[in-house]
Amino acid sequence: MTTKTKTFITLLFLFAIALIGYFAYQKVFSSNITKNGILYIKTDTEFGVMMQDLKPFLKNEATFKLLAQKMKFSKPKAGRYEIKKGMNNVDLIRKLRAGMQDPIKVSYNNQDYLERLAGRLAQQFEADSLAFLEVLSDEKFLTDNGFNKENALSMYIPNSYEFYWTTTPEKFRERMLKEYKQFWNENRIAKAKKQNLTPIQVSTLASIVQKETANVSERKTVAGLYLNRLNDKILLQADPTVIYSVRQTKGQDYAMKRVLLKDLEIDSKYNTYKYEGLPPGPIAMPDISSIEAVLNPENHEYYYMCASVSDFGKHVFAKTLAQHNVNAAKYQKWVAEQGY
Repeated sequence: MTTKTKTFITLLFLFAIALIGYFAYQKVFSSNITKNGILYIKTDTEFGVMMQDLKPFLKNEATFKLLAQKMKFSKPKAGRYEIKKGMNNVDLIRKLRAGMQDPIKVSYNNQDYLERLAGRLAQQFEADSLAFLEVLSDEKFLTDNGFNKENALSMYIPNSYEFYWTTTPEKFRERMLKEYKQFWNENRIAKAKKQNLTPIQVSTLASIVQKETANVSERKTVAGLYLNRLNDKILLQADPTVIYSVRQTKGQDYAMKRVLLKDLEIDSKYNTYKYEGLPPGPIAMPDISSIEAVLNPENHEYYYMCASVSDFGKHVFAKTLAQHNVNAAKYQKWVAEQGY
């Protein structure tokens, strides 16, 4: 064999090695993810099932499977994973194998029953609504922490929280109790005591204030009004509590356009036209602005309020029943003209 032939064979061999190396590099390190998206892997999901969900993201499914085998990745860990265009097989496999899931922002507000809160959470976590409801309404937990089923909603402060998708209902509840205790710091507790209220009572009154007005700028005025009535032992006579009472009887989704005289007679502990003081718990989940309104109420002498006919979405306030009757007559006339 001549020197020239040996050189040619050597070069050919080196080229083959380089070609193999190139293809190996392509399989391992080149981009194999074609688009951004979210991959959800449920608990105890098999590798094959995961591949069905992952397939739409992959440019080359075979290279991913081959490398997964080489890297001994066969049992996916449950979680929510952000898949990004341009990722290679190695990075993705390492992420899934280690269970490096990406957190989610969990939010909830305006929930008026534990069932609805459970349903809202089930939309954001792996666990279903029944699992959440069972945990949220657990009597031992509630009793041990100073709550009951009627006021349990007050433990959940509406905000945006960071969790992992696989967080269990028990862990979620534990975190929310911690957030509740942090929210009710010494300063807020002192303000509640100044109004002769407990934190739970503050949340209860705040839920009424929030249902009475969607206008945040009015909430301190409305809070002051109800505190005046509470302090003077006058029935709160809050229409939202009547609506809540009716829905307890006719169903959570029962639609009410307006409160009728017959509704004021419903026998419910939540009906503040019939029972003095606060209801046994929140009629909805108050947001922080409503809670702060009760803790920092406007100091005035108003005892009555009525929807305004000239400034839609707001109210007119009165110190006396006579003045209120004038305001109410204007509102009733306006309602009649609208054909309600």
